[in-house]
Amino acid sequence: MPDNKRILITGNNGYIGSVMAPWLQRQGFDVVGLDTGYFSACTLVPDLAEVPTIHQDLREVTAKELTGFDAVIHLAALSNDPIGNLNEAWTREINSQGTIRLAKLAKLAGVPRFIFSSSCIMYGTSEAAVVDENAPLAPRTEYARSKVEAETALRALADDRFSPTFCRNGTVYGLSPRMRFDTVLNDFMGNAFTTGRIVIQSDGTPWRPVVHVQDVARAFQAVLEAPLEAVHNQAFNVGADKLNHQIRDLGQIAAQSVPGCELASVPQPGADQRTYKADFAKFKRTFPGFSFRWTATDGARELYTAFQRIGLRHDAFRDKRFTRLSWLRHLLDSGSVDESLRWTEITANVSRNRA
Repeated sequence: MPDNKRILITGNNGYIGSVMAPWLQRQGFDVVGLDTGYFSACTLVPDLAEVPTIHQDLREVTAKELTGFDAVIHLAALSNDPIGNLNEAWTREINSQGTIRLAKLAKLAGVPRFIFSSSCIMYGTSEAAVVDENAPLAPRTEYARSKVEAETALRALADDRFSPTFCRNGTVYGLSPRMRFDTVLNDFMGNAFTTGRIVIQSDGTPWRPVVHVQDVARAFQAVLEAPLEAVHNQAFNVGADKLNHQIRDLGQIAAQSVPGCELASVPQPGADQRTYKADFAKFKRTFPGFSFRWTATDGARELYTAFQRIGLRHDAFRDKRFTRLSWLRHLLDSGSVDESLRWTEITANVSRNRA
């Protein structure tokens, strides 16, 4: 049994959490989730395990609910740029202020470790050839700014009783029970499988570091088990140098994984041109025994096999459940949540019981 055995994972019913929580359970950790339930119904494949879950809005958590844990892994967030652009106040309140509030309460409750799921997106459109953890941060969106603000505030909380670590993930892909098709390789594979055609809407040259969701779970475990002095108040780009790809290369990988798929480039005005090629030397140096097992090619094959198994159709691929912005709009339009993204009284119990 690991020393830091009792772990709270926020957002355990999200895309990453649905993989990470069962993974850590299998490694012998006593895992408890905390999730408001926005995406509990957004399942593509069955859950990997049953995880005890506190059904609570991140903004309503108290120190009492955090007492007795050896670590908090904080995944919960409004998780991409389009959501942040829809309503910047939501992203500030949940991603930035909510994270800072949670960390302060965790410290008050005596939780010694706090692992924050951050993002390489903070580097924005970098002028550097490769960005490491010391590169200037250039957030271009409210989502990216929320990660910068949270990291900055958490650093100030660090002391000999409270140790935050910041895991700046690359763009995550791969199969999850609560699938997302709004990340680049997942989107390419969904289009390839259901339409036989991938269209790249930028010029294809921007760089992205990509990382498989299972490798993210394993990397967080490595941070969790590391000596405190090795990770205390440190940021780590989570990935490997070989996992930096240009968008056009990811398109080719996806197309080659689906027989007969056509790849086209049709640059559109206003297409996403953010580019950042991340340096992962610090992670490799700190965790010399760790290896990232998944390549983009392996991940594309995994998705192709999974899509064959479940018979993925285009209407399911494009279903609102698998695009975070579309699903939140559905919750709003249906009256399930109010304008602050809090559950309404009528739907709260029903929605949470789906978890």
